Amino acid sequence: MPKLPPRLQTLTDSLDGLGIDAMLVTNETNVRYLCGFTGDSTYLLVSNQNTVILSDGRYETQIAQQCPTLPAIIRSPSEMLPKLTQSALEDGGYRRVGIEADDLTLDGFRRLTDKIVDIQWVETSGQIQRQRMFKDEVEIKITREAVRIAEQAWTTLREKITPEWTELDLAYRLEAEMRALGAEGCSFAPIVAAGAAGALPHYEPSTNKLGSGTTMLLDWGAKFEGYASDLTRTFYRNQPSDRFRKAYEVVLEAQLAAIDAMKPGAAASKIDAAARGVIEKAGMGEAFKHGLGHGVGLYIHEFPRLSSSSSETIEAGMIITVEPGVYFEGDFGIRIEDDVLITSTGNEVLSSLPKGLDDSCLIL
Repeated sequence: MPKLPPRLQTLTDSLDGLGIDAMLVTNETNVRYLCGFTGDSTYLLVSNQNTVILSDGRYETQIAQQCPTLPAIIRSPSEMLPKLTQSALEDGGYRRVGIEADDLTLDGFRRLTDKIVDIQWVETSGQIQRQRMFKDEVEIKITREAVRIAEQAWTTLREKITPEWTELDLAYRLEAEMRALGAEGCSFAPIVAAGAAGALPHYEPSTNKLGSGTTMLLDWGAKFEGYASDLTRTFYRNQPSDRFRKAYEVVLEAQLAAIDAMKPGAAASKIDAAARGVIEKAGMGEAFKHGLGHGVGLYIHEFPRLSSSSSETIEAGMIITVEPGVYFEGDFGIRIEDDVLITSTGNEVLSSLPKGLDDSCLIL
């Protein structure tokens, strides 16, 4: 068998430990991660003997271009993917096959296992997602560009916005600007929240004008070559109120405390506690209503999680958001978020937009 790509080889090396002969990868994002194929309706059958890609004629040329070292089994127009998979499993003589239990639907499982009686199916959970936590040099380079594009898009638009722009205007223009800079689009639907809307952590932009409030929370990111960036900044107009000023300085202090705690071997819960402790000490603990952060990669939310209940430990190669926030209903919300790469000696903040209180004055 030809030499496998490193990510596929890592999965192959784990099969014995999982007690399986083969792993059937049905999650399209995991297929892309493992072999580079960017289409859909395609599975990977991974084993020590013969790893193959299972697809259809629409993608035959694309597979040859993107996965030149992988043999492909192409179904006929009259054959469905589950039937093709059954044939590949039977031809391989596998007895214990792992499935992605987090992603395969019950109906999909039934279609797949229909008429197969000699295979024992083994549920796996998060196996490839845990592998994806550790970014290689290529993934880190791509993520840097996703961050750069998001930052440049906002920097360009910041000089153009007016009080008459609506939240939706800014959201749409951000996406257009990021696409013009080379992004595939947004990594998630941007949050543009003027005034009291900022107190809703997952607010959906509306036709409210940006000039209708004295503050604005902006949460956005670019998707570049499949990888996401995730940033948040909070702005004020004219002079900040004393309440806003105090809350902003507390959130920034909390974020910096968390970043300082981020190093290989650190417990995710302890990093969360570093930020949460600052906010609680300031008497705003009840206003911090969510976890501190999450991994980011091909998905906008990946492992690990930074929260008080997390049992994970962070290690070099992870890229994790750090986003403490406080939310005061009917008034404003403040969140500050950066993407942080864990290095062998500590960390590197990939985002570079300024975030001091004076930097957050928005001129409209």
